[in-house]
Amino acid sequence: MTRTVEKIADEVKALPEEQLEEFLAWLADFEAERLDSWETEVAADSRPGGRLQTLRDRARDDIAKGKTKPLDEFLDNK
Repeated sequence: MTRTVEKIADEVKALPEEQLEEFLAWLADFEAERLDSWETEVAADSRPGGRLQTLRDRARDDIAKGKTKPLDEFLDNK
């Protein structure tokens, strides 16, 4: 853990209960916003012409050529 993170952790541990609850609520909202942003980026990258287009095309090509097998079959062959 970096010194900055250690300092933040110490400050959080020292918060009175009411302020800790307020901070945790803020942190949960902050994390939710980050996840929403990440999901939006993945959705954009998944659209035709997006950054994942090449991978999607390659996967579809492999499926069409029979180079894949069902996931449950793969998982059973540990």
